[in-house]
Amino acid sequence: MKLINLKSLVLAGMIAATSLSAATWKYAMGEGLDDPQGIYAVAFKNYIESHSDNKIKIYPVGSLGEETDLLEQTKFGLLQFLGQSTGYMGGTIPEMDLFTLPYVLPTDTKELDYFFKNSKAINKMLPPIFNKHGLELLAVFPEGEMAITTNEVFRTPEDLQGKKMRVMPGSPILVDTYEAFGASPVPMSWGDLIGALKTNMVDGEENPTVWIEAYDLDKLSKVLTYMGHSSFNACAVTNKKFYDKLSAKDKKLVQDASAHAEKVILKEAQKLDAYGLGRIVRTNPDYKIVTLTKEEREVFKKRAKPVQEKFAEKSDSNKKLLAQMRKDLEEAEKNAK
Repeated sequence: MKLINLKSLVLAGMIAATSLSAATWKYAMGEGLDDPQGIYAVAFKNYIESHSDNKIKIYPVGSLGEETDLLEQTKFGLLQFLGQSTGYMGGTIPEMDLFTLPYVLPTDTKELDYFFKNSKAINKMLPPIFNKHGLELLAVFPEGEMAITTNEVFRTPEDLQGKKMRVMPGSPILVDTYEAFGASPVPMSWGDLIGALKTNMVDGEENPTVWIEAYDLDKLSKVLTYMGHSSFNACAVTNKKFYDKLSAKDKKLVQDASAHAEKVILKEAQKLDAYGLGRIVRTNPDYKIVTLTKEEREVFKKRAKPVQEKFAEKSDSNKKLLAQMRKDLEEAEKNAK
């Protein structure tokens, strides 16, 4: 009897010790498990769980509310981790509009990967800005080059005159960009987009091909155009108070998991983008794919300059970040292989 009680006490002690050392952390995101943010989250989860007793519970898009709700929940500590597009993040942290600026980031994937891995703007300048908002920045990564879907071919700003283009809500940069391009931007949530395309409330939209193919946006348009103006980017963050209370060992675990997940998504995002375009070509053979020429892009690039300048003029922080980003991109152009 005493032996049984002793064994029970030992077992209870082991369970208590495990419960104290291990934890279940919540990770929410604005995409599904098979989308780029989901791939990053799963890689992050797998690393955490294979290198510790901690567990990660992932909540895909729609599980816990809209993207703005998820950000608030993370800031208040209800969620430990969050994956979100930089466009949405810019509504709370204006400096993140940096990644939405037209004709700043390159289209060359090697240069883009080098930039996101080594950028001083991302790794040195942005973290203190996030800290002021109660967040710890873990990573920023690209999901794929932006493509524009429309029902008519366009090659000049004049071709876009009067065209109603859906843009992500909460991003003044996107509104300024499409106005500069000659179109009429319409801020609209993702959930309303498909209905708006079906009823001609909007004439077009922009997304990476992985999203265009996955949600059959090519079936609701006739032309896909590459302007070379931007990539769709996302970030991963954690609640700062939660992070600060972690042991040194667990902080390293989180950082190592983030570095691992970033390596995974930088490879997989390119595959997904190519897969999306390939699927569109195979399943929708009459669909028109247009890539603007260098000369055609130059016209839009000139119109993008005031948008870049407006961003820089909004704050000293914006100005310094954009200047550093350009230096980082020059370094990426020289060193990317």
